[in-house]
Amino acid sequence: MTAEIERKYLVVNDSWRDHASKGAAFCQGYLLARKNRFVRVRIIDKAHAVLTVKLRTGRLRREEFEYEIPYADALEMIAFATSVVDKTRYEVNHRGCLWEVDVYSGVHDGLVVAEIELADESDQPPCPPWLGPEVTGNAAFSNRTLAMLVQRNDYRSRNVPRLRPDGQPSQRREQ
Repeated sequence: MTAEIERKYLVVNDSWRDHASKGAAFCQGYLLARKNRFVRVRIIDKAHAVLTVKLRTGRLRREEFEYEIPYADALEMIAFATSVVDKTRYEVNHRGCLWEVDVYSGVHDGLVVAEIELADESDQPPCPPWLGPEVTGNAAFSNRTLAMLVQRNDYRSRNVPRLRPDGQPSQRREQ
């Protein structure tokens, strides 16, 4: 178990891109989502997968359990997800602090948020000029809420590959 303390902000311009890492494509499916806890499967760059359990224990603090899982298992799990969201994550170092910038796609195209993980809830990291209003704790900007706005059938028909009998993804998409 790891304690996660993070703050989230809207991003107001693209100047962060000048300092960003290569992006990683994330597909997140929520297997269980409640107000203070969720179980999520995340596929990264259509190659790696992580199963995560998060339990909220404070305004900024959550207990997090993460486990790498086989990619084929993640594909099967995401087919049962109640909601999904797609985004590309970039890392940006600003004055010694690592920011994660998420650029959403699909129905959320145009939404860009930045998160920073903190050692303590009282930490005040230096804010880059591309940050906008803080949305920490605003449920409208949680990945769980954003995922619920995506129609599951629309998502599956476009993005979830079928598995071949050997467990590997086929080139044909599920209809």
